[in-house]
Amino acid sequence: MDTIIKFTIPIIAFLVILVFGFWLSHSGKPYNVVLFNIHKLIALGAVIITVVQLSKVLKTADSLALVTILLILAGLCVVALFATGALMSLGKLDFMLTLTIHRIAPVMLTIAMALVVYLLVGRN
Repeated sequence: MDTIIKFTIPIIAFLVILVFGFWLSHSGKPYNVVLFNIHKLIALGAVIITVVQLSKVLKTADSLALVTILLILAGLCVVALFATGALMSLGKLDFMLTLTIHRIAPVMLTIAMALVVYLLVGRN
């Protein structure tokens, strides 16, 4: 249960990121600068908070190969989200391709992180 409590703030931050992302996408192009910057800053803060919480939890966990693989996948999803978000705001590359990646990555990120939390809670 303690592990789930440690991830409450990152989960709430992720939900806020999604809300701002939907709001931003429905505000039309060019993107609203204020919404776009809030979206980016909350995303960056959520990544930092999540990494800090994960490092605390993983210090007490046993060696977990599957958790490590899922965390690598989650990290790649985060990089993909930041990259595609930047590319969409700049209008670079194919917009529909980057939008598709930007929509798939959070789903994969959610699944990977849910599995990580499940595996860590199951171990404690």
